[in-house]
Amino acid sequence: MSTYPRTKRIGEEIKKVVSRLLLEGIKDPRVSTLVSVTDVDVTSDLKYAYIYVSVLSGDKESTLKGLKSASGFIRREVGKNIKLRYTPEIIFKLDESIEKGLYMSNLIKNLNIKKEDDENE
Repeated sequence: MSTYPRTKRIGEEIKKVVSRLLLEGIKDPRVSTLVSVTDVDVTSDLKYAYIYVSVLSGDKESTLKGLKSASGFIRREVGKNIKLRYTPEIIFKLDESIEKGLYMSNLIKNLNIKKEDDENE
C-alpha cells in the first residue's frame, strides 16, 4: 500500500484496537484466541484497512469467515477508539508468512543435515 506516515500511524492504532478485540471482544466461536494481527495496511484515502492475521491453531477458513462476519462490530469499535472523519472498511486477509518462514527454515535445516552427512562419508 502507501507509505505515508499518517497511514502508518493509523494502521498501528487499528492494529492495537483489533488485537485487543481478538483477545476479549469477539464472541464468535469460530475465532479462537490464537489469532494474531501481523500487519495492517491502510489505503492512502483511508477508505480501506487490510488486516493481515495469522491463525496459529484451528481451521483457518472458518476463522477467516468468523472474522469477516464480525467486521462490522470491529469497524464500529475502531471508530469509537480512533477519531477519524471516516472509519475505514475492514478487510481481513490471511497472512501465511509465518508458515512460509518455518518451511524455509526446515528446508535450510535439512540441507545442513544433508551436507554434514555428505562430509562424514
